Amino acid sequence: MENMVINKSFWSGKKVFITGDTGFKGTWLSLWLVKLGANVIGFSLEEENRKSFISEEVDYENYKGDIRDYEFLKKIIYLTKPEIIIHLAAQPIVQKSYTDPIETYSTNIMGTVNLLEIARECKSVVSLLNVTTDKCYENKEWHWGYREYEPMGGHDPYSCSKGCSELISSSYRRSFFDENNKRLATARAGNVIGGGDWAENRIVPDAVRAFIGNEKLLIRNPMAIRPWQHVLDPIAGYILLSQKLFESKEYAEAWNFGPNNEDAKPVSIVANILVKYWGGNASWSLDNNKYPHEANYLKLDCSKSISKLGWKPVWNLSQALHQCVDWYKAWNNNSNITNFSINQIDIYTNDLIKNYE
Repeated sequence: MENMVINKSFWSGKKVFITGDTGFKGTWLSLWLVKLGANVIGFSLEEENRKSFISEEVDYENYKGDIRDYEFLKKIIYLTKPEIIIHLAAQPIVQKSYTDPIETYSTNIMGTVNLLEIARECKSVVSLLNVTTDKCYENKEWHWGYREYEPMGGHDPYSCSKGCSELISSSYRRSFFDENNKRLATARAGNVIGGGDWAENRIVPDAVRAFIGNEKLLIRNPMAIRPWQHVLDPIAGYILLSQKLFESKEYAEAWNFGPNNEDAKPVSIVANILVKYWGGNASWSLDNNKYPHEANYLKLDCSKSISKLGWKPVWNLSQALHQCVDWYKAWNNNSNITNFSINQIDIYTNDLIKNYE
């Protein structure tokens, strides 16, 4: 297995177009790539009340628009002439997909089609990474990890839409990208946690809102097992994969980026650790309300990414949750959260280097 090397000289000056750059993952990715010297171009919705942790002093282009608007998206891509595209824009919440399936399907399926269609014709684009999810697999509640060749599926509209996005990517790769000498890969990550996530119906931001408000955290499904990982683990994978994909068609495939097997834990374990690290009066209890179906057991097999990319997770679950709590406490104390986030990237990078010594 080769060492995981994020090459700063590779990224210096590279034009990188990131859809969904103002989202949870997108913000961390943008911050890290700017730090590496990339010329980042963001494309995202105009969001109200967004608690961004990138301050205005972090300089990169951002265009406001909807990936479902084909003509406007095409205009911006042809204007900015990116070399690398990383696609994160999506309707990402399982529960919301039940209440608004049309938005979920139109964004996650036709938004992806629009981007792939534009990228295949745009001469500047060399490679494109479509970030989907572990939930794209047909979940059979297995107690072992899903591998990249397992069938796509999806019970809820969100998971189904991401399975469709994977199939669309596979079709475009074989039908168009290969013959145009362009590279298209997909990345599937687990349940990602970290500072800056403010979404509803996710355990860490739900916990932070409850603890700050001196309320109990309510848990829908405490025994559900998920592959928990800090956001910087898959982001490191996306950066490494995009780097290698740009250089070789060998990497134009699907890739899993999940935690070590021992970090696939029940929700109740995560809640207990959050309560411990937050301290004070923090606590949780069972939410007895009725909710739509969610999977009970889900794991990823990441042996391909480990052996062929040289990627591996750096922070275990306890470390990841500790970094989460530190971030939200810093935010709650009005710290300079951009600098705090950059410092967490530095800590992560140092730990990554130690992993390979």
